[in-house]
Amino acid sequence: MSLIYVLNGPNLNLLGKRQPHIYGHETLADVEADCRKLAAELGHEIRFHQSNREYEIIDWIHEAREDGAGIVINPAAFTHTSLAILDALNTFEGPVIEIHISNVHKRESFRHHSFVSHRADGVICGLGTEGYQLGIRRAATMIKAASKG
Repeated sequence: MSLIYVLNGPNLNLLGKRQPHIYGHETLADVEADCRKLAAELGHEIRFHQSNREYEIIDWIHEAREDGAGIVINPAAFTHTSLAILDALNTFEGPVIEIHISNVHKRESFRHHSFVSHRADGVICGLGTEGYQLGIRRAATMIKAASKG
């Protein structure tokens, strides 16, 4: 079983409560349950984390360097501001899939730029929380392909 990290940035702890017309009614606990179920079906484990603190996300990326096979990350507002998260992701050798619940390209212009995309192997946006499952599926596919050599 390979380990996939699912990392969530600031304010995602309010998922289901904050701007449901943009982010939907599912909670982060709902997303985590769906991710755990899918990962198990695909033969993987996940570590699911959320933080409003940039340094914690960076620490989890560093942890993933040691025992993770892939990262699925919704960096939220850190997407547009964090060179530090980009630098941490650049030290990770496995697949990185960037997730956004909303379509950031239909929103304010400052949301159109992503530092994380410079490292991401794929970007999923605007598909609601279903994007997490798609990200896990893609990471699992990439992990399997890498193991075959």
